Amino acid sequence: MAQRASTASKKSTQVSTQVIRDLHERMVRIRLFETEAGKLMEAGKLPGFLHLYVGQEAVAAGVMAALRDDDQITSTHRGHGHAVAKGVGFREMYAELYGRVTGACLGRGGSMHINDLSRGMLGANGIVGAGVPIAVGAAFAARYKGEDSVAVTFFGDGATNIGAFHEGANMAAILGLPVVFVCENNGYAEFTPQSGHMLLTDVADRAAAYGMPSVIVDGMDAVAVHRAAAEAVARARAGAGPMMIEAKTYRFFDHQGVKGLRHPYRSDEEVAEWKSRDPIDLLEARALADGTATRADLDDVWQRTREEIADAIAYAEASPLPDPADLLMNVYSG
Repeated sequence: MAQRASTASKKSTQVSTQVIRDLHERMVRIRLFETEAGKLMEAGKLPGFLHLYVGQEAVAAGVMAALRDDDQITSTHRGHGHAVAKGVGFREMYAELYGRVTGACLGRGGSMHINDLSRGMLGANGIVGAGVPIAVGAAFAARYKGEDSVAVTFFGDGATNIGAFHEGANMAAILGLPVVFVCENNGYAEFTPQSGHMLLTDVADRAAAYGMPSVIVDGMDAVAVHRAAAEAVARARAGAGPMMIEAKTYRFFDHQGVKGLRHPYRSDEEVAEWKSRDPIDLLEARALADGTATRADLDDVWQRTREEIADAIAYAEASPLPDPADLLMNVYSG
């Protein structure tokens, strides 16, 4: 049975001011990046699909603040937040969404395949559950090379029904690999509620099948997520093997885009209830209450980030499209 982590509302003094501000800045950067990306998509400026991360910022921020630069992550189709929190630049991110040659993947990957190996971001992935075995492989490689880096794999509740998840979890457990499995349980696999695709209430209970410890955290509480992640990462780095974190969270926008397919599957009351626990509002209220930051401090983060995003969008729009003559560059065949 998975453990339940306590919320951090009355324990924020146990987390340093530096960590609180770090969490806040990472979340603001994700929120503004995704909000502006959503506007650009609605305006018809970005090709393809966007699976926006708004509402789930506390998970990416909480985990990434526990990692070192040389630690590696794998992401999902909803991967912008993970990339931003791991430090991938706004310019490269927006240019990739625009399909420009200055993008993180030279304009060839788009929203669902952004990666930046220099930042330890091994890639978003359009295939549900496919990031799990990649992270396990990265952890195996680190051990083989005698390094002490940790691999973190993010996935949703629906991905734990996929064979790749079970194969990866079993291999990580039996080999004692330094992997942290982070399930971002936002309650829905696309449009299907969790109760419609599994009988479990807590996805973290699946970890027990592999002899792996697990913990359930409030995924709207960045401090709680950070505490759980710091413990799991330290445990993995020390050679104690993998661990699973289930973060109960919620996406404020639709499965795809802002307004999605207008397919009703969530009630307005349910969405409003989760929005009332906006993770950034919660952290800002905590920081103001315990004196970690002033309103001016917090506003400065929002303003600096808005300016950086405006610069990045202008950079992306001014960047050239890939040359058709390079179509077969980096294309391999057996």
